[in-house]
Amino acid sequence: MNAQQIWNARIENETEFGVWQINDWNNISDINYENYTKTLKIIREKSLENVIEYQNSKGQKFTNKIEDVLFHIINHSTYHRAQIATDIKNCGIEPINTDYIFYKRKIEE
Repeated sequence: MNAQQIWNARIENETEFGVWQINDWNNISDINYENYTKTLKIIREKSLENVIEYQNSKGQKFTNKIEDVLFHIINHSTYHRAQIATDIKNCGIEPINTDYIFYKRKIEE
């Protein structure tokens, strides 16, 4: 969640979370919703070909297209989901299905 907020903030030139910022558990749902709506706003209102300039957490300056940043956000979360699933499986527990589409499917009756 922090990574998505950070990248959205870089695109929008807003204040970023800390990379390892610990968020209050009671606010997680709100942060997730804000990230989601902010990303949709970016997709709707900005040209994905636009190039943004930003600094990483080490202060190094870079430029990238918005479309590449958004693609990175998706890959970043997928990477961590796989890490968690692997750790759970290595502990002898069958990981749950965390595929987004699994939760969005409508069951035909």
